[in-house]
Amino acid sequence: MNTPFAIIPDDGTPLRVVVVGAGGMGRAWLRTVEESPLVELAGIVDLDLDAARTAAAAVGHPDLPVGASTTALASDVGAQAVINVTIPAAHHPVTTEALAAGLPVLGEKPVASTVAQGLSLAAAAELHGQLFMVSQSRRYNRQLFEAKRLSASFGSVGIVSAEFFKAPHFGGFRDAMDHPLLLDMAIHQFDMARFLLDADPVSVFCEEYNPSWSWYRGDAGSTAIFEMTGGERFVFTGSWCSPGQETSWNASWRISGERGTVLWDGDNHPVSSLASDGGTSEDPGLEIAGSLRDFVDAVRTGSVPMGRVHQNIMSLAMVEAAIRSAAAGSRVSVDVLLADSYSQAILAERDPAVLEVLKSWTSVRSALTGESVAR
Repeated sequence: MNTPFAIIPDDGTPLRVVVVGAGGMGRAWLRTVEESPLVELAGIVDLDLDAARTAAAAVGHPDLPVGASTTALASDVGAQAVINVTIPAAHHPVTTEALAAGLPVLGEKPVASTVAQGLSLAAAAELHGQLFMVSQSRRYNRQLFEAKRLSASFGSVGIVSAEFFKAPHFGGFRDAMDHPLLLDMAIHQFDMARFLLDADPVSVFCEEYNPSWSWYRGDAGSTAIFEMTGGERFVFTGSWCSPGQETSWNASWRISGERGTVLWDGDNHPVSSLASDGGTSEDPGLEIAGSLRDFVDAVRTGSVPMGRVHQNIMSLAMVEAAIRSAAAGSRVSVDVLLADSYSQAILAERDPAVLEVLKSWTSVRSALTGESVAR
């Protein structure tokens, strides 16, 4: 099968990258880039040039080139790739601009503000033959890989559940969001469930609620039951206002199959009900450092990374479907959501070439995953 994106051959030198976004998460990425031998930081892009200069100084490069335009700075410094760490509302325009300039992009989650915008980005990546990978960083955890490996010996795995209970006092925009838990956090667990099951969502029934003591304006608690493409069920229960006996940021997991169960507390080695087989799982790297390694390997070799835009859209679709279900009080079909999002993408697209790619898709699900689900 042909590689679906351009390859940058390994010439023995680090991949030159520009980081777009100099906020808190941008600085975390800058530190990770600085610590990696696989990449070289060539510049920082931010609309606030003072923030970009401050971020450059913080990683020991006060004279690093900065700019307000992604493609202009990338051209000036000879960058080969872009790391997009902007706010979600900027994901679509920044990534679109970079892809059109022939630059592969590694972007922070979510893929975009909406599934419709994500579809536009998938089409743009196809059009320009460039990799757009979303850093779904909590997949990059050796314990998660081990939990999946252990559960493979159970025969059919039919039930996966995750409990997430934390009480962070962030302040700022999260306290005022309409769906703080589902929009800002649950996408991690939804994406991890897709990884554990090697399956995508078919439908969801979700309820959102806000405990009386919650300091969030929007609903800080939810329970969602997803049907997945193999008939499995994924059950998520979470709260962002539950102090005491808090779970891991990765959540607490139970993977149940016909011959056994795996428990993983999110922080320590997973435990299986079956005797150890003595095997070990691969090391995917840890969180954003693992994402970065996967991205560089993909653009160097043509291997398809876990977070390629087409596949990752399904994780955001789980979030949007859960929110739609909670609002309607009924089960929601993910294919109906995808169809609605596709219609929105067609109406909103302003690039005729990207629009042509979108219109060439005969099925949204098959375009994203190569599979179809009849419901």
